[in-house]
Amino acid sequence: MFIRVTDQDGETHELEGLEGWRAMEAIRDWGLNIKAECGGACACATCHVYVGEHWFDQLPPPSDDEEDLLFSTLDKRPTSRLSCQIILNDGLDGLTLTLAESSRKA
Repeated sequence: MFIRVTDQDGETHELEGLEGWRAMEAIRDWGLNIKAECGGACACATCHVYVGEHWFDQLPPPSDDEEDLLFSTLDKRPTSRLSCQIILNDGLDGLTLTLAESSRKA
């Protein structure tokens, strides 16, 4: 399975992921510029991404905790999600994500 991730500089990367992985893990493990400070615990919003419009409605709705964290970001959009809360599966093969500026490492 592959996901397509556009980084903060506009470069698109095709990343391999495994079923059950968090999208954040694939992004981080392939060396893209993502803070992901809490490591997937849904505690910091430093893995903020924008989901491609075609894919947004195919994801389960965000939890209340995720919504609260997204609300705290300065660059939230209607398709914002935390990549640590997107669990990859075969139905998400080809998922498109864009890294939010707020997820950039300093």
